[in-house]
Amino acid sequence: MFVRGIRGATTVEHNEENEILSATTELLNQIVQENGIVPEEIASVFITVTPDLTATFPARSIRQMAGWELVPLMCSLEIPVEGGLPQCIRLMVTVNTEKKQNEIKHVYQREAMRLRPDLSTK
Repeated sequence: MFVRGIRGATTVEHNEENEILSATTELLNQIVQENGIVPEEIASVFITVTPDLTATFPARSIRQMAGWELVPLMCSLEIPVEGGLPQCIRLMVTVNTEKKQNEIKHVYQREAMRLRPDLSTK
């Protein structure tokens, strides 16, 4: 068994609570679906947001998902690099799995597809 990191990112159009929570849930659901994982296999989820997203903690949406109550979550600010992608939510899901590194499917949605076009699918 290995511990693998699954990356994901998305963006929102507005610094609004419901939009941030909805985008976070959508991103995590796609990561889970595409990688065939369940909460019991997740070691932790590290969440970052850009400094312009202040309306809520994205982890709130994950804590409300069925089966995710015991998964360790941590929110932090993304490094404010000049010219960086604004209004961005990033996830690093660490999971216990038998999958090889090249079998992991990273997920980039909306404007965040620009961060890793090599890993993004339209």
